[in-house]
Amino acid sequence: MVPIALTIAGSDSSGGAGIQADLKTFTALGVYGASVLTALTAQNTQGVQGVLPVEPSFVTEQIRSVMSDLEVGAAKTGMLATAAVINAVVTTLKEFPEIPLVVDPVMVATSGDVLLQADAIDAVRHVLLPRARLVTPNLPEAARLLDATLAETEAAVEEQGREICSRFGCKAVLMKGGHGTSVDAVDLLIEGSGKTLRLSTPRIDTRHTHGTGCTLSAAIAALLATGADLETAVQRAKAFIQDAIEHGARNPIGKGNGPVDHLYAIRRHGPPV
Repeated sequence: MVPIALTIAGSDSSGGAGIQADLKTFTALGVYGASVLTALTAQNTQGVQGVLPVEPSFVTEQIRSVMSDLEVGAAKTGMLATAAVINAVVTTLKEFPEIPLVVDPVMVATSGDVLLQADAIDAVRHVLLPRARLVTPNLPEAARLLDATLAETEAAVEEQGREICSRFGCKAVLMKGGHGTSVDAVDLLIEGSGKTLRLSTPRIDTRHTHGTGCTLSAAIAALLATGADLETAVQRAKAFIQDAIEHGARNPIGKGNGPVDHLYAIRRHGPPV
C-alpha cells in the first residue's frame, strides 16, 4: 500500500513554503500527499503581501472529505492563521485519534511577516499542542509559546523544550536550532517520557532557507506515514532538510530569501526514460 500523508496548512503562491513545500516533500520521500487548505497568501521570496484565511467550516469539510476516502497514515499542520481555524482543525481531528499529528507552530515567516493572529496563540498552546504527537518550534517560536526570553544555550533550549511538553501536554517536541549561533545546527528531540536525542549538522551559511520549517515537519510526517518510529523519522528528516538547504544554497530561486531545494534527490536520479 502506498503511504499517505496529509498537510493542513496555508498556500505559498511562490511555492517555497506552506502546502506546496509539504507536497513536494511528500513526493520526494515517496509518499502520496493530500492537502487541506487553511489560508491563501500572496507571497514570494521577498515577503508576504497578503493573507486570506479559509472559512473554518470549509477547513472541516476538507478534512472530512480526505479522511472519508484515503487511508491517511500521518498528518501535519502548518499555517493555521486564526483561532477559529485551529479549533476547527482540532475538533475535526478528534474523529481520527489514531493518526499521528506533527505540529509546526507557524507564527512568523522567514521574511519576518506575521502568519498567526495574536489572539490565536492561546489556541495553539491549549488546543493544538495537546493533540500533537510532535511539535517542531524554532527557538523564537518556543520562546513565544512560553512567554520567555530566547534560549541562548543548549541547556536552556532543552529546558524550554521540557517545559513545552509539561505545560501543554505534548508527547514530544523537536527544538530546532537553526536560529541559534553555534557552529553546528543542533536540534533536540525531547520526549515527554524524559528521553532527549541530540541531532547536530554543520551550519550552512546561506539566506536561502525559505520553507525550512515546513519542509522538516512535512518530512517527519511523511516518514511517520511509512511506519517509521518517531526517532527514526526525525533523524531521517533532519538529514533530508540538511541536503535540501545545501542544494537550495547552490541554486537560488527568486530575488529574496530563496527556498530550500525539495526535489534535489528526484533530479539526481532523473525521470524515467
